[in-house]
Amino acid sequence: MKQSVKLIAGNWKMNGLAVNLGEAEALKQALEADPAACRVVLCPPATLIERMARLLGGGAVELGAQDCHASPSGAFTGSTSAGMLTDAGARLVILGHSERRAGFGETDADVAAKAETAVAAGLEPIICVGETLAQREAGEAVAVVSRQIAGSLPDSLAGRPFAVAYEPVWAIGTGRTPTLEEIEVVHRAIRLAIRARLGEAGDIAPILYGGSVKPDNAAEILAIPEVGGALVGGASLKAVDFLGIIRGV
Repeated sequence: MKQSVKLIAGNWKMNGLAVNLGEAEALKQALEADPAACRVVLCPPATLIERMARLLGGGAVELGAQDCHASPSGAFTGSTSAGMLTDAGARLVILGHSERRAGFGETDADVAAKAETAVAAGLEPIICVGETLAQREAGEAVAVVSRQIAGSLPDSLAGRPFAVAYEPVWAIGTGRTPTLEEIEVVHRAIRLAIRARLGEAGDIAPILYGGSVKPDNAAEILAIPEVGGALVGGASLKAVDFLGIIRGV
């Protein structure tokens, strides 16, 4: 089965001011001097996207965003449309992150609607799925992520570039990670769920792992079958830490 190149995406979440752009510049310089064996993406807060786009210049580091509204425009004070993100320089967008699902009540249908709008605006979605600790302990991890895949991927993704990110909610920012075997089981289930949803179009999309990915565990996680990259939180804020993960590919 043909697989796409691995994708390592850094999610800065609600962190980052102008002073922190130096980390993005350091990452760019390091990868220009010694190119990565994977795609590298930074997803800063919306306030930094345009400035980071100018700094990165479309080179070794791609630029993404962290969310978009499901409508292309309208009376949605405080929201950001997919077209606005594209206009600012973003080329990818994270959708359905567990922090959005839990903190803002986003449903699978909401995520699918956002993905539809993102694709229409020319953005490459990274659609997140993952189970809570209670669901994991109840043996429901595979059922939960399969259901999320079925409900969160719109038909329009067929034939378009996109990724899925598996982030067990209980592992995000906690320092805890599933075993390598547990990661492999869920990633294989996600691949089957993507195929069931989109047919052959689901064979190429990378499936990223996220949840306390660090330089010291990245290589072994990235070597697992069906792990097509990583979605990295806190460790992406510092160029040296993020590079340690990137070099694990």
